[in-house]
Amino acid sequence: MTTTTPTTPVSPSRGPGPSRPLGKPFGGSKLTSRGIANAVVLIAALYTMLPALWLLLASTKNADALFGSDIFSLGDFSFARNLSDLFSMDGGLYGEWYVNSLLYAVVGALVGSLISVAAGYAFDKYEFRHKEKFFGLVLTGVMVPPTVLALPLYLVASEIGMVNTFWSVFIPVLFNPFGVYLARLLSSGYVPNEVLEASRVDGAGELQTYVRVSLRMLGPGFVTVFLFQLTAIWNNFFLPMVMLSDQHLYPLSLGLYTWNSAATVSPEYYPLVVIGSLLAVVPLILAFVLLQRYWKSGLTAGSVK
Repeated sequence: MTTTTPTTPVSPSRGPGPSRPLGKPFGGSKLTSRGIANAVVLIAALYTMLPALWLLLASTKNADALFGSDIFSLGDFSFARNLSDLFSMDGGLYGEWYVNSLLYAVVGALVGSLISVAAGYAFDKYEFRHKEKFFGLVLTGVMVPPTVLALPLYLVASEIGMVNTFWSVFIPVLFNPFGVYLARLLSSGYVPNEVLEASRVDGAGELQTYVRVSLRMLGPGFVTVFLFQLTAIWNNFFLPMVMLSDQHLYPLSLGLYTWNSAATVSPEYYPLVVIGSLLAVVPLILAFVLLQRYWKSGLTAGSVK
């Protein structure tokens, strides 16, 4: 006859790990890692904002304060004078450069986005011969730096007599391979095939389906492509430098560069370059702030099904 020793049952809610007092969960390490992550993000944000802070403060100083490194002093406040000199220097060239940049970037990004979204939609929704080969060419275009294409574009524009015109800068920025690639991804995430089939059953043609159904569903994706192209065209420098010799056709990037080069001989250009650079970033900031609701959703297209 054997004697069995009673054992204490183990509660299923208690694991084999070490016991801990009730009400004190293991959260110390999580809070510590979260605090470190927040500190790193804060330091990175401050580091990123330092150039913008310097630009904002320097735009309120005259040339003597800039050369004397008195950026953080409260005296020598010359923002209004710098602003007035900016738009009166060289017969108001800065105003012309600003209008040129708006035409190149805003109109170019709008038309280019329509082309990119239409091409990406066609690659996603339609089947045609050598489709993937053509799309491979698009991907090849994504990998080619724009500066490499500047000289061939100049030679083509020279042959057709388009050098030193508005169109020599405007037309090349309308075609963006990355925009086509991004638009195809956004089309696959935003436009279900079932919706297109239902529209065709209702008797709508392909163009009508695209304009009335697909393009509306691609709204956030269109804004995302638009902002990418707007930023790229607004910061475009090398192509205008190669194509243009008339200062009245310069965009802001090239115009401010010429003033900065002239500042080595004429120091009065330095405050104008600083405040001109400050005003040059305003349209991009406004575009991202006003359209952030759309481009944020566009960046996450297709991530959640």
